[in-house]
Amino acid sequence: MDWLFSLYARASGPVERRGDGVLPVFARLVFAATLLGYFWASGLTKLGDGVFGFLNPSTGAYAQIFPRAFEAARYNTENLSLWHWAVVTAGTWAEFILPLLIVIGLMTRLAALGMIGFVVLQSLTDLYGHGGIAHAQTLGAWFDRAPDGLILDQRAFWMLLLLTLVIKGAGALSVDRLLMARRGPDLAPA
Repeated sequence: MDWLFSLYARASGPVERRGDGVLPVFARLVFAATLLGYFWASGLTKLGDGVFGFLNPSTGAYAQIFPRAFEAARYNTENLSLWHWAVVTAGTWAEFILPLLIVIGLMTRLAALGMIGFVVLQSLTDLYGHGGIAHAQTLGAWFDRAPDGLILDQRAFWMLLLLTLVIKGAGALSVDRLLMARRGPDLAPA
């Protein structure tokens, strides 16, 4: 039986050594293939009209991010505070900037951490702001043999992917790696 474990260890060694460099690259590729378009499409719905639409979010942005406050303001953005505008504007920018940073591998750990915070807030808004908590199929359940719950199931995979990037960094093919290598061996990742 020892020969089997020895064979397994010899075969696993090269995969493990190369895994630290390629796993994050694959994680970024999966993020780009599955979530980049999702977040950018969502961000586009929040942009206001004109060249400066990124500074003047659409009414739909307020409805998505602050559904109850927007309803209480009688669907008039002028009845909301500067704080509401700042959160909606920052959230809109985050949907464009953070995914882009992850895909190109620049400040990847920080961008992935920001996306984790974003997804947590998005999930809480979906559950409590939009009433998803009242619908079992939206919340979902773990260990129920049905992997289709929007919040607990789907977003757990998102979090795992993002945590991989927080822990492992951007990987071998990234702007982070390129910039660190140019700064010298003391700052380059191992």
